[in-house]
Formats: sequence, structure tokens, C-alpha cells
Amino acid sequence: METTTAIPADATPVDPTAPGAKGLKADAIGYISNLVIAVASAAPAYSLAATLGFIVAVTGVGFHAPAVLLVSFIPMLFISLGYRFFNLADPDAGTTFAWVTRAFGPQLGWVNGWAIFLADIIVMASLSVIASTYTFSLWSGHPHTWAIIAGAVAWIVLMTWICYRGIELSARVQTFLLSLEILTLALFAVVSLVKVYSGHPAGSIEVSASWFNPFDLSWSALIAGVLLGIFIYWGWDSGVAVNEESRDRHRGPGKAAVVSTLILLLIYVIVSAAAQAYHGTKFLAANSSDVLNPLGHDVFGSPLDKLLIICVLTSASASTQTTILPTARTTLSMARWEAIPKAFGRVHPRYYTPTFSTVLMGALSIVWTVCLLAFNPKQKVLGDTISALGFSICFYYGFTGLACAVYFRRDLLKSARNFFLAGLIPVLGGIMMGYIGVKAYSYYSTPGNNYSHALLGIQTPILVGVGGLILGVILMFASWPFFGGYFSRPWWEAADPAVLEADAKHRPEPLLPGEPPEIERPHHRIP
Repeated sequence: METTTAIPADATPVDPTAPGAKGLKADAIGYISNLVIAVASAAPAYSLAATLGFIVAVTGVGFHAPAVLLVSFIPMLFISLGYRFFNLADPDAGTTFAWVTRAFGPQLGWVNGWAIFLADIIVMASLSVIASTYTFSLWSGHPHTWAIIAGAVAWIVLMTWICYRGIELSARVQTFLLSLEILTLALFAVVSLVKVYSGHPAGSIEVSASWFNPFDLSWSALIAGVLLGIFIYWGWDSGVAVNEESRDRHRGPGKAAVVSTLILLLIYVIVSAAAQAYHGTKFLAANSSDVLNPLGHDVFGSPLDKLLIICVLTSASASTQTTILPTARTTLSMARWEAIPKAFGRVHPRYYTPTFSTVLMGALSIVWTVCLLAFNPKQKVLGDTISALGFSICFYYGFTGLACAVYFRRDLLKSARNFFLAGLIPVLGGIMMGYIGVKAYSYYSTPGNNYSHALLGIQTPILVGVGGLILGVILMFASWPFFGGYFSRPWWEAADPAVLEADAKHRPEPLLPGEPPEIERPHHRIP
């Protein structure tokens, strides 16, 4: 059963795709929840545990891992500004899908919606497997593959149920898990650095300013490191996907997107510097599949070393939940825009959450996870699917940056602020994402740079990443005859000039006379 927003009989008809008209619970969460969901979705502890060792192992990077993380942050910050300005004008739960549709047309909009869906399904296997593996690690277990699969399925089911039960419950769970995660990482960094400077453990080295200088790296080493660094920042856009359920839906989620990238930068730079200072880069490279577990044993000792195991466990489980949230809302929005079947647009009459979309996301994640592990118990293909994520990330982040300038094109020359913040910077972010995507294709196409063997001469990251996007294009054309209303909609829309004017003055734009307060008019126009 779908919920609908009540509209007075004498009111001007409102677009059912408009923010606030999709049946989600309005004003359910505040800015802090937006920020928590954004940071938690990036899974800081899990991302560091799974990626830092590979970054330092890149030839020419070594102790300059913090510098790589600094550079990886730049395109993410630029794209987050695009999200902020788009959200000011159109706080649609479909985010990139809705925004690219307005700026570049329904065809590209549909494929970008697919890219979000694809990336989130792919990553669910890795997140749930990590959550399962670390659950067994609490008791020093070495489970069979089928036990790991069972644990992964259990975590997906649990987090799907939480997402189904309402955004408030999801936000409360995220706040608890992220607080535990950040406190543990902070404690790890402090204890590590104190021991480095006071006890000088074997293999330790004091922090140097050169570690943070990207100009000490060759261009090839820097780009190879950034290909890995991009992944650990991805996910902050989940805080924007819950915009229609936020109290300050125009400003709060967009602000959280920008601030979350800054918080992630701080966490990554500090923890990476502390980790390599304690035992050096050789130790991290030798334990590249998981650097925090062995470091925790040496830094904290038993039994406190379990803290980092719990930290990575909560990180992966929290990100599992915050991956389901945006995917379900993207497909909900696509259904309300009549771009995919109406079933995806169902909303629970009591919990005000997407029902069919949430359950389907959980079910597909289970199928994907079980298949990957059952047919590849050594998890080599699983590792390559994580590399494949980069293509979808670069695709929809990049198009969001480019679309922002197109959407606000009529207002960019009205002030330097508009030109740089709503135009040039998001475009530069989009170009950076495109460049990273091209370099990733070149890198992962080279035999020896992947975990698994090629299939029909195509490397697994290319097959899953690029092949998945091509599949999206095919599905878009297949959907076209069935959703003619969406695919025939006008495009090349432009933002209402009042959006940037109001933002510059830090005041909300008033509603049109007679417009119901619970439905905000879309801030866009068609030339």
C-alpha cells in the first residue's frame, strides 16, 4: 500500500515526483543524522583496514600514503559542492538520477540511476563478508566458507529489516555504531603515536612532514594511489539521499555532504600516519588485506585488541545499512518519475519507508554475495569486484559535477561565488572523476594488476565495472518503450534564479501563494 501526501482541493496541482510528495516521512531526522549517515556510509575503519596496505604497497608511494589520501579528497570535495547546490534547488531522494535527468535528459538520468544501484549492489558483498568475518574473529574463529556466507546473509537481513522499520531507527543505529567506530580509531591513533614517541617500538618511525606532500611523489605513483584512495571516500552521498526525510531538506543534507568529506579526510590522514609510524610501511604492505587487526594486537595488546575488531565490524555493518538506504530511495524516486515499474514506488503506510525497493535491495544483495563466495571461496573475484566499483563511482559522481554547472548555467556569471562554487569547482570535480575512470580502465586492463584470472580475455574489474554500465545502457533502451512518459520529458532544465539568491542571503525561498506547506515547489525551469 502506498502513502500519499494530502493536497487541498483548491491547491495548485503538484508534481508527484516533487520532494515531499513520494510518501517518505518528512522532518524525521536532523542535520546530525544526515552527517552521521554520510560518514558511516564511507565505512572509515573498514576502508582503512582494507585499503591502506595496498596504497603503501604501490611502487613509489610508501610513507606518502597520507599525501595520496589528501589528493584523493580533492575531487570528492569538489563533487560534494555539486551535491550541495543541486540539493538546494531540488532535494529529491533520487539525487543524481533526478538531477542528471533535469540537466542532460532522461536517457543519461536513467543510466546514472542504474550506476548508483549497480555500485551499491556490488559493494554489499564485500561489506557483509567483512562483517561476517569479523564477527567470527571476535572469538578467534576460522570459519568455513559456508559459515561466512551464513553470517553475511544474516547481516544483510538484519540491516534490511532496520531500514524497513523506519528512518529514525536507522539514524539511531548509525549514531551508535559510528560513535563507537570514531572513538576507537581516535584511541588507536593516540596510543600509537604516544608509543612511537615514548617507547620507540621495533619498526617505528616518527611522523615526517614529507609524508603529507604529494609533490614528493611521481605522477604515475600518485595516480595509482588515488585509484585506491577514491574508494575509501565513496559513500558520503548517502546523507543526501535521505533529504526528503530531513528537517532542513534544502540545506542540511547538502551541508552534511561537504562536511562529511572533511571529517573523512581528518580520520584517514591521522589514522594512516599513526599506523605507518607505529610499524612502518613494510608491515602494512605485508598485511594489506587487513592492517588494523594485526596493528591492534601490537598497539593495544590482548584483550583490548578486540576493540579494533569490533571497530571494523561496526564499520562494515553500518555501511551495509547505509548502502541499502540510498539505493532504495533512488529506485523509489525512479518509480515515482515513472522510469521503472510502479512497484518500486511503494511506501509503507506506518514506517514511511520504501517497501519493495528495500526488500529487493536486500534480496539481490544476498544473491550476489552467495554467488560470489560459493563459486569463488578464495574471494579473489570478490576483491576484483571492489576494484570494479570505481567505474560506477566515477560515472555518477562525474556526471553530477558536470550537471550542476548545466543546471545553474543562467546564474553562473551573476557573481564570482556562483561561478566558482556552483560551476567551475563541480565541473573540475567531474573532469577529475572522468580522468580517474580512464586511468582505472588502463590500469585494470593490464594483466597482473588484478586478483583473479581474466574471463574471455577481459579482466574482472573491467567485466563487472564497465560491463555493468554497458548493461545499464542496454536496459535503458529496453525500458524506453514501456516508460515513454519519462523518456519523452523535456530536458536541459535550468535552476530557478531565486535558489542561489536565497542561498547567498542565507534565507529560505517563500512558497507560492496557495501552495501547501508540506509540498515545496521544484526550483527549476525549462528554457
